[in-house]
Amino acid sequence: MLENVLNIAGLKVAYGGIKAVKGVDLTVGKGELVTLIGANGAGKTTTLKAITGTLPPCKVEGEITYLGASLRGAQSHRLVQQKLAMVPEGRGVFTRMSIHENLLMGAYTRNDKAGIAADIERWYTVFPRLKERSAQLAGTLSGGEQQMLAMARALMCHPTLLLLDEPSMGLAPIMVEKIFEVIRDVSSQGITILLVEQNARLALQAAHRGYVMESGAITMSGNARDMLDDPRVQAAYLGE
Repeated sequence: MLENVLNIAGLKVAYGGIKAVKGVDLTVGKGELVTLIGANGAGKTTTLKAITGTLPPCKVEGEITYLGASLRGAQSHRLVQQKLAMVPEGRGVFTRMSIHENLLMGAYTRNDKAGIAADIERWYTVFPRLKERSAQLAGTLSGGEQQMLAMARALMCHPTLLLLDEPSMGLAPIMVEKIFEVIRDVSSQGITILLVEQNARLALQAAHRGYVMESGAITMSGNARDMLDDPRVQAAYLGE
């Protein structure tokens, strides 16, 4: 039995009278790549923000545990020290810092200078474009380059759990391919990943397990390969 890195039980999020998340149960086992798919507005990003404590003022119920400890009331800026990292929707790079400075920010909880330098070189090898532009301000990069940088920066802290929110959004197909190649590679290294993604086919092809979210509720879950073949998933999300 996989030990769960993340456990969500009975999560409800309401903004005034609007129920954005309606009693979600979700688990991510150690070393798993789990994807949460669904249409825009289904509550996927709200679920991730509930995990990281970055929601605007709202009513949150239920329990979220990470490595056996509750995240309720946790300070979001301390999560990186607990090796929980998130690549938010819209990248969230430090636009007025260089690529190199962004990567150093990803390692701010570490003090092993040689290790940090080695990791930066490693990500420069994975993303050669970042190396070519290492002194360039992050705000001047294309969307795809910013996505590469956001992922590399999140991985600089050696996360136990990596949360990815719509990493392929707005990217050219060739860039989407590259991003998913890296996601699969990171997963193969044993890093636990929760992936929120609108591209259901790519997400399920990469994942071990999947959850489908509709109108704030989980409507289906299971083995990702089985879900790819499920007529309901094909009809709703795969255009078949």
